[in-house]
Amino acid sequence: MGITVPQTGNNSAANMQVKNIAGVFVEAILPPFSRAGDKLDVTISSAGDARSLEGGMLLMTPLYGPDGQIYAQAQGPLVLGGYQVSAAGSSRQVNHPTTARLPSGAIVERIVPFELKQMQTVNVVLDNADFHTAVRMAGTINAALKSDRAHVSDSRRVQIETEPSEDLPALLDQIEALRIEVFPRARVVVNERTGTVVIGGEVRLQPVSILHGGLSINVIVENKVSQPNAFSQGTTQVVPQATIQAQDKPVNRIELKQGATVEDLVQELQQIGATARDVISILQGMKEAGALEADLEVL
Repeated sequence: MGITVPQTGNNSAANMQVKNIAGVFVEAILPPFSRAGDKLDVTISSAGDARSLEGGMLLMTPLYGPDGQIYAQAQGPLVLGGYQVSAAGSSRQVNHPTTARLPSGAIVERIVPFELKQMQTVNVVLDNADFHTAVRMAGTINAALKSDRAHVSDSRRVQIETEPSEDLPALLDQIEALRIEVFPRARVVVNERTGTVVIGGEVRLQPVSILHGGLSINVIVENKVSQPNAFSQGTTQVVPQATIQAQDKPVNRIELKQGATVEDLVQELQQIGATARDVISILQGMKEAGALEADLEVL
């Protein structure tokens, strides 16, 4: 920043102290059709040993694209969703104080060249690949345009041919306004780090019998002090005493009959006192047994 810091050896009074400066990563997403002057939201994450970015100010930072060109400049005060305080050896932390946001903190300087008028085909891409939904989408588009211009390229993409001198924004507006019935895949999402399980309502269950039990082992270490006898040459020693406790829990049984729903499964698991970790193991076992008609996704 044009500041010259003199090097005066061990004289700390003349050297710049930079303990309140943090090295960070800066990231933003450039939306489609962005123009110079548009503002972007920025995410800042500490890349060093900083404990908190609270109250920080991001200095002017260039944002580079994959091609090495600068597309935006970011600068401004940071907004945190957490904090960390410490005193006398005690500390308290809420969320992640080393990650912050900068709403509308970047200004676009370079645009990505893209013109709709030069497109000869328009591709509509599905978030979830499904041939059935793609075929129904192509049929609905052809019915609305009253011509056979939409074709299914694969399970995720529908290609629409454009006509010469056609108003493409109006065409896209007409296509986006169409409504079709979708058929999402049944899915169970499991987060083993937090113990969170999300089960979709479309999940179907087959008849299955579940036996659930557990073995818990506790290792307790108690430190005892061994004192030497009076007038001896011995020294005081800390001797750890370990105690191992093992408990085998009784087996609980769950029976799901034909037509059982996800609500029935959840109620049965709650009645036997299953924890979130137990539910994750049970769902994985049901998937292997073919009793869970859904995609099991583990985060």
